[in-house]
Amino acid sequence: MALVKEEFFSIARKIVSNMTTESWNNIPHATLTYEADVTSLLNEYKRINENCTDKTKKITINTIMIKIICEGLKAAPKMNTHLHFNKKLVRGTLKYFDNIDVSMPMILPSGEMMTVNMHDMGNKTLTEMTTAINDSARRAKNSNMDEVMFEVSLDNTLKGLKHGKIVQTLRRLYGSKMPGKHMVKNLSGSEKRKYYSIPTKDRLTKHDIEQGTTTISNLGSIYREQKGACALLEIIPPQTTAFAINSTQKRPTVVTDKNGRDIIDIRMIMPITIAIDHRALDYGDVVPFMRKLDQIFANPSVIHNWK
Repeated sequence: MALVKEEFFSIARKIVSNMTTESWNNIPHATLTYEADVTSLLNEYKRINENCTDKTKKITINTIMIKIICEGLKAAPKMNTHLHFNKKLVRGTLKYFDNIDVSMPMILPSGEMMTVNMHDMGNKTLTEMTTAINDSARRAKNSNMDEVMFEVSLDNTLKGLKHGKIVQTLRRLYGSKMPGKHMVKNLSGSEKRKYYSIPTKDRLTKHDIEQGTTTISNLGSIYREQKGACALLEIIPPQTTAFAINSTQKRPTVVTDKNGRDIIDIRMIMPITIAIDHRALDYGDVVPFMRKLDQIFANPSVIHNWK
């Protein structure tokens, strides 16, 4: 067996690997799949962009699904929380929020994947959500993501020192700043001055990368030919939930016709994977969320009220 290539982690990959490792080491994940019948919803979706000629203003199905999940979270506020848990003392505190800040993975112009915090999505209209997502994509084009992630890493390091995590902080500094193949290099000199001369309204900052109140990933947008559904996804602490929107798939489904008879029909099904932190939530806490989604998919014309 011959070694073909060695690839050393970038700062972005280091942060992701550290956070996901923390997630699986500390969080007892519990998952379930909600199979959304989006047949009628897709018909309403076609209508919502009927008079829109500007492609940048068109509302996507991704935006509508994020809005639907946000509406579900409003009905189940316990799912929109942060957990602070002391394992040694077995003490836990759940922090509730009035806003729903969605951590949303986004493909950058470089082809890299980065999770961006879409602030206050629960209170935005579909049009406002579309504007916010497009603006984040615009600012990402002007952003050096290694520099943004360095800001995030530095902020996390300072917070670690503040909370007495001295050993962990020293290890991180050693791992990222010691000269060698694993050294993290950020901008310096004229390049750094030039980059930071870009107004913050035109580039991403640590404010755009900070933790949201939940995470929503759209796997279906990455691979529309997907069959099945995501089985596991990580919850990023201190969040207590994570969601994966899967691709729309044709499925034979039992439905009730206008005469009250059960028949088998070909329907468009979009599975939604739901992960919860079992330290903070039980499956019963997810029921209000699913009931809200039941209402929306049974009466999908409601999306026009959100525009």
